Amino acid sequence: MKECPCGSGLGYAVCCEPVIRGTRPAATAEALMRSRYSAYVTGEIDHLGASLQAGDREQFDAASAKSWAETAVWKELEIVATERGGESDNDGVVEFIARYFANNQDLEHHERAYFSREGGRWVFVEGRVIGQDPYRREEPKLGRNEPCTCGSGKKYKKCCGK
Repeated sequence: MKECPCGSGLGYAVCCEPVIRGTRPAATAEALMRSRYSAYVTGEIDHLGASLQAGDREQFDAASAKSWAETAVWKELEIVATERGGESDNDGVVEFIARYFANNQDLEHHERAYFSREGGRWVFVEGRVIGQDPYRREEPKLGRNEPCTCGSGKKYKKCCGK
């Protein structure tokens, strides 16, 4: 039995494939998240559109999703955290990191994905990408044309900036 790409340790045929094929609904928000990752890995792009909330299905760009899925080499899915999203919940959040290789480099997609129930089944509502905080200087930037900090009275570029 082929192992599921989502990293659950289960076989694909009993883990994500039934959710992707529509023969079994995802029991939790995390299960839907795992099936969406597996859909990218296996090229099952229709599942990505079908698992969106109703208002977003028409706007789904299947060609872009297919292009990304086919150009990436998918390495692993890491579930960082979950909030709610259980079998008795109506909404949930799954924070995850999808690791992949593209454009000759190892990359990560880190996201907080929001899910809700629609007609009794889990759907993807939106995702918020988590990135690194921008670098912030402790001191103001010293420009080349600013007075030198050594007190010489010269411009920085003509003094200590040489």
